[in-house]
Amino acid sequence: MSIGSLGIRQSTTYFLGKEIYSEEKIKTAITQIWFLTTVVSLTICFLLIRYLSSSGENLTWVLMALFPIPFTLFNTYNSGIFLGKNDISTFNKINWIPGLLVFIASTILLIALNLGISGALMALVGGPIFMFVIILLKNKFLEAFSVSFDWKIIKSMLSLGSIYALSLLVINLNYKLDTILLDKLSTPYELGIYSKGAGITQYLWQIPMLFSTLVFARSAVSKDNDQFSYKVAQLLRVSFAAIGLASIFLIIFSEFLIIGMFGEAFNESTPVLRILIPGVLILTVYKVMYVDLAGKGKPWIALYAMIPSLFVNLFLNIYLIPKYGAYGAAISSTISYSIGGILFLVLYSLETKIPIKQLLAYQSTDIAPIIKLLRKN
Repeated sequence: MSIGSLGIRQSTTYFLGKEIYSEEKIKTAITQIWFLTTVVSLTICFLLIRYLSSSGENLTWVLMALFPIPFTLFNTYNSGIFLGKNDISTFNKINWIPGLLVFIASTILLIALNLGISGALMALVGGPIFMFVIILLKNKFLEAFSVSFDWKIIKSMLSLGSIYALSLLVINLNYKLDTILLDKLSTPYELGIYSKGAGITQYLWQIPMLFSTLVFARSAVSKDNDQFSYKVAQLLRVSFAAIGLASIFLIIFSEFLIIGMFGEAFNESTPVLRILIPGVLILTVYKVMYVDLAGKGKPWIALYAMIPSLFVNLFLNIYLIPKYGAYGAAISSTISYSIGGILFLVLYSLETKIPIKQLLAYQSTDIAPIIKLLRKN
């Protein structure tokens, strides 16, 4: 899905937000790209699941797993239109309503009807199809289907979108590489220990992720890029402080949390969590500031930081995992996350011409929005 999405949502947001192409032309281009990527994605996923996975023996389950792909791709592509128009409310509905429907369907099919794996796969279909129909009917997408191709728009969207998709793929590989290599180079026990500790640290990123969609959309429509970057820097400082406090809390109560959530058997996940926290904290720089550059149509800048970070992660994991297992994977990730965050900070500073000291130095105005929010409540 990461590759099949092709960054079309992000490129749609950029071209519509900057008013480079009209909404009608973008909609038509999206539907035409969608037909192509649906066929390609279905074919690739079928081959991967059927022939390269131990789960591919049941053809019915394979086909059921593939069924949501066209509808999910369509919804993902077209959500960029609402971001480009700064309609955050509708964008959020496209994201949370399918998940809610999948949850309801899962509850009925798994708990009430006890349909097992087939029920779980059926539940995944309802949410995406429901949203697909709503978008198709409510946003006049039926009028966008056309056999007249505007190759200039299609090429522009695919060219920029592929960079967005590549950036997303590289950073996701950085997150997942340790678990992939642990599976190959170590034992299931070490993989389980690592996964539980790493899973908790991911929640720290929910703080900046709450604002990432808003930052991306506002950056795409902003007429004053420099001034907006200063606001993003302010968001970085607030997020960094919030995640720093949450990190201290996790370090102090990590053992209590791990044992409370997963049991005494996973007590060794506690050091994994503590090792990962510094890297997670430093990579917050990337999490917050990437969306600003992405909104400006410059996602490739992230690759200059994330590709070296990925290679560091790869080599360190290959060296450390056979010796130290889950702890080696945690050390590798923390070092690579730190390198990626620091490199990206330098690149962002160069691109926006805002000195690093000014990006990181806390100011009295940083807490003003928080105080204003508290007073309202």
